[in-house]
Amino acid sequence: MLLQMKKQFLLSFLFIIFVGCQQNFIIGQTKKNEALTHELIKLETDKIYEKLVQIRRYFHENPELAGKERLTQETIKEYLSGLGLQVKTDIYGYGIIGILEGEKKGKKIAWRADMDALANDFPDEAEFKSKTKGVQHGCGHDIHLAIALGIAEVLAKHKKSLHGTVYFIFQPEEETFVGAKGMIKNGLFSRISPDEIYGLHITALPVGQIMVKPNEVFAYQERFRIKLKNELSNEQVKELTKRIHNLLFRVKTDSKPWELQNIIDPKIGLGNPKTIFKDYLIIDENFTRYSENNELFLEADLYETNSENLKNILPKIKQVIETSGFKEQLISLSFIQENPTVMNDTKLTNSAIKTLRKIHGNNPVVNNYGQVPYFNDDFAYFQQKIPGVYFFLGGSNFEKEIIAMNHAPNFKVDEECIRTGVNSFSSLIFERLKN
Repeated sequence: MLLQMKKQFLLSFLFIIFVGCQQNFIIGQTKKNEALTHELIKLETDKIYEKLVQIRRYFHENPELAGKERLTQETIKEYLSGLGLQVKTDIYGYGIIGILEGEKKGKKIAWRADMDALANDFPDEAEFKSKTKGVQHGCGHDIHLAIALGIAEVLAKHKKSLHGTVYFIFQPEEETFVGAKGMIKNGLFSRISPDEIYGLHITALPVGQIMVKPNEVFAYQERFRIKLKNELSNEQVKELTKRIHNLLFRVKTDSKPWELQNIIDPKIGLGNPKTIFKDYLIIDENFTRYSENNELFLEADLYETNSENLKNILPKIKQVIETSGFKEQLISLSFIQENPTVMNDTKLTNSAIKTLRKIHGNNPVVNNYGQVPYFNDDFAYFQQKIPGVYFFLGGSNFEKEIIAMNHAPNFKVDEECIRTGVNSFSSLIFERLKN
């Protein structure tokens, strides 16, 4: 009896060891397969990198303004069709959607890239400068397009092992802040149903760096209008606008968050917890002034980091007008432009950071501690419908004197950021689809 019990114990013990070894083997193989997949993604990114550089330069040479992205759409359509993706062009304007369906079950993820260029004649030292006078890709949307096409090509090669569906949304009219809203209004999310959405913007950060944060990415941008009886003298208008500016204006001591070149400063920039780019309200010092039908109009833009403060702005302005002795002259006071700001979903952002660092280590991904003034992105409208994350991607190379400061003269980008973007975000999407 005792001998039989010993045998049963020994068999049970051996079985437990066998099961444990089998589980460890499966876990080990899974990790090995994951590493192999991401190594393949890196190799395939490297393989198509030069092709993506050339298509980026083609877009740079042939920029199109918001609402006129016809050639851009045709180029994207041809590229996506060549990858075997479903292509839809009947959503809004010159927008285009590429649909990649994996052969395994999984969630649905959207990646968005903006298409339009800027109206400007800034100096451009690139050999492949714009062929269209007065129009430039001075905000980096040509880079965004190349990265999105690269992600589509890399993931298309993994279709058999890809879980779920990826939607590549190429959005027109971002610079005018109407493209995303137009696509949604025209039924975008009745045609596709993503669980998550991602996008990026090139910035002046060092090339290879990815910056992200939960919640607000930019300051809230508001434009207000004061309508008065046209009975004020020039001196009275000057004094009134000065009082309004002084009352609303708020920054930390000795900080100048309107100086955007400081976003990359290691001591006061976005990557430092002590950044100057938080807790501020910037307002135009010189108001726009004009008269119509014996009425005086005063307008100004402001940038506020705290949404809770927005509701107090108009009452404060009204109080200044009244205490300045112009209560009887005031006709109306209102916001005439209130753009939502990009709002990263907290849970999704933290998951994305964790995934990227797991695959690529801690170095490429840095925390953002501030909110950028003056800029914004209508990606915010997509985030109002589904959880989303918006990344900053570094495009500067200071040793090569390449500074990717958007909307600035001699805006240049180190094209190595295309490699970083395709490699990093192909891996992120591949992992997120499985979860």
